[in-house]
Amino acid sequence: MKKILITGSRGFLGKHLVKRLKEDYELLTPSSSELNVKDWEELYGYIGTTTPDTIIHLAAVCGGIGANQKSPADFFWQNSLMGLNVLGASSYFKIKKLITLGSVCSYPKFTPVPFKEEDIWDGYPEETNAPYGIAKKNLLVGCRAFNEQHGDNFIHLIPVNMYGEHDDFDPQSSHVIPALLRKFIGGKENNSSHIKVWGDGSASREFLYAGDCAEAIALAIENYNSPEPLNIGTGEEILIKDLVHMIRDVVGFKGEVVFDPTKPNGQPRRCLDTSRAKKELNFTATTSFEEGLLKTYNWYINS
Repeated sequence: MKKILITGSRGFLGKHLVKRLKEDYELLTPSSSELNVKDWEELYGYIGTTTPDTIIHLAAVCGGIGANQKSPADFFWQNSLMGLNVLGASSYFKIKKLITLGSVCSYPKFTPVPFKEEDIWDGYPEETNAPYGIAKKNLLVGCRAFNEQHGDNFIHLIPVNMYGEHDDFDPQSSHVIPALLRKFIGGKENNSSHIKVWGDGSASREFLYAGDCAEAIALAIENYNSPEPLNIGTGEEILIKDLVHMIRDVVGFKGEVVFDPTKPNGQPRRCLDTSRAKKELNFTATTSFEEGLLKTYNWYINS
């Protein structure tokens, strides 16, 4: 069986990916205490000892707008360091394939909707998450550079905002869906009269169920060998104000929603053109947003 090392295998997306791949491959799934990707010597020693055929690099420091604003240097430095180490080690040991995961945060702030892969170089990312987005864009540059100079087979996938079971519900670092679920669940339990939400609700986002992203990665293992990036998403856009009301209804919160326009909206719009992934991988997301949201909610309240 092909042996695959998954960095970040114990994280949110990692758990979905391990579930998807465990029947078909021999998986190396070290925890962060067993493999510190930021430690160059430790990473090289681990790869040299375990000799994987393929590496899927998921390990990352990530979070919502608040976390990005609080620790921009950490988001830039730690993600850049992990990416550079993985690129260098994969090339040194002649790994047959490296799959890197980028971020929709790498796209320019005012990218025309839907975002096409070639648009990624047309401007600076939205300010609240630019350090993270640029660190992730380094991976794309690195894949191209190592492929060109060393004949490596490094590829780059760009998933849109993800959600699902095992997501981060920590109020200090969570993204919008788990943050809102937690807020509304707390409001319901406390019989709150209202819930306050960051921004004015006018921004839009696209959301991808993490299990569908895992399927796209599985397809890329066998079917994609180009340094050109691939958008991974649903191609469906939703306004934050509509998202908020959907989550309120799922939770059953009866109070008011109060938007706080003094807080940042983040990027005005996000929605990907996923036609290249359909062509190259025959990938189409199959989990509806309503179904995925309910799965996420049920997992959280029962975990």
